[in-house]
Amino acid sequence: MDALLGLMQGFGIALMPENLLAALIGAALGTAVGVLPGLGPLGGAALILPFTYAMSPTAAIIMIAGIYYGGMYGGSTTSVLLNVPGETASVITTLDGYPLTQKGRAGPTLFIMAIGSAIAGFISLILVTLWAPWLARFGLSFGPAEFFAVMTCGLIVLSRVSGGNLVSNVFPLMIGIVAGTIGQEAVSSVTRFTFGYFPLIAGLELTAIAIGLFGIAEILRMVENPKAPPKVMKIRVRDMLPSRDEWRRSWGPWGRGSLIGFVFGLLPGPSAALSSYASYEVEKKFAIGRKEMGKGAIEGVAGPEAANNAAATSGMIPVLSLGLPFSATLALILAALMIHGIQPGPLLPTQHPDIFWGVIASMFVGNIMLLVLNIPMIGIWVSMLRVPTWLLGAFVLVIATVGTYSVRHNMVDVYLLAGAAGAGYFLNKLGFSLSPLILGFILGPEIEKHMRQGLFLSRGDLTYFVERPIAGALWAGTILILAAVVLLRVFRKDVSQKFEALEEDA
Repeated sequence: MDALLGLMQGFGIALMPENLLAALIGAALGTAVGVLPGLGPLGGAALILPFTYAMSPTAAIIMIAGIYYGGMYGGSTTSVLLNVPGETASVITTLDGYPLTQKGRAGPTLFIMAIGSAIAGFISLILVTLWAPWLARFGLSFGPAEFFAVMTCGLIVLSRVSGGNLVSNVFPLMIGIVAGTIGQEAVSSVTRFTFGYFPLIAGLELTAIAIGLFGIAEILRMVENPKAPPKVMKIRVRDMLPSRDEWRRSWGPWGRGSLIGFVFGLLPGPSAALSSYASYEVEKKFAIGRKEMGKGAIEGVAGPEAANNAAATSGMIPVLSLGLPFSATLALILAALMIHGIQPGPLLPTQHPDIFWGVIASMFVGNIMLLVLNIPMIGIWVSMLRVPTWLLGAFVLVIATVGTYSVRHNMVDVYLLAGAAGAGYFLNKLGFSLSPLILGFILGPEIEKHMRQGLFLSRGDLTYFVERPIAGALWAGTILILAAVVLLRVFRKDVSQKFEALEEDA
């Protein structure tokens, strides 16, 4: 009851003219920076932070939060239309979003994406309102053993996210893990594989790798095969609406993705990216069109997009309730609070209920604004496909290069962008999956960090990683999943052999 009363008070604050304007500017700016490869929500929030000094604390946080969840949608637009992920969390959207564009379904795909993002935001916000205090305390029970188990088990399960055989997934996965070790190690601060080159101390930039692997490599393929441009649908309202079958196949992924994203948003790490990978893996098992996954299944867009937007919403709870930002953009929100002299933590809902509940209520309002802003613009985004291939490729190349450089103002990232583009082009030619490389790059350093922390705490005792209840349950569940997969394959092989024998007898 207290939560509902607080939420009602929050709506009164969020609907004030100043806060409505802040939410509108944040959502619009977030969409814009998400569309530009390399800039993303972090760049947009960093640019807008100085302008929030003269604003009220509530309006400042509402604006930065709008940039955060608005960037999630914008980053997926170019993933669908151009195979260029504007944000790391949008990498997985390229697997089915771009094939759907090539089938002439760009408009309906963007429509499904917009509706799903809004639904996921609403579901996550309702869960946040009801369960925020308990879930924040549960997150504090996680230590190095639990995080090591979560991420290692997740790496094992999610490494098959893009399908294919074992070799086509494991080889890129290992490349990603090795690339993630370059630079300063997180626990001891020892530098590795820098070869005395100072700019590499900060490590490799994920944005440059993702854009190079998926975006610039796609431009190279377009140049190689200029006679095969994607189909461009006519820009009519009725053509933008999804078919009845696409609506039917999207409801399940929206619900599952929302729940997955909500849980991941409460945990440390790149929650939006990991939740989209987890959602995609779930859809490969439960989606109606799971046989089409990777070839243009609407579930491959609906589920991950719902997941990363739900994670962006629930990720606000650790910041507001505990003062723990689990991403760089959320750290800027924490910085904005402290600039205004407000200390986030368990006492924030009672000491500053206007900020806590005002921000949460504004996310309801912001999601509606995001929907109203983006659905009319679908036709404009789809019109990008009418631009000649040579001009579109040059434009994307320039924007990607400038955006990549703007992240850290480091020319090494530009060189990395070119190297990743070449690697992505040739790995794709050789039949390797590229998504596991990104997954290994994200999770590899996190796994190593939590493993080393656990070894320090246990003084080298490896049983520490399995003796704690949550960690032990995660390992047991992973072993059961792997055993079930092996048994299922053996059963299918046995059945197929029996059918072949019957056909030979006939």
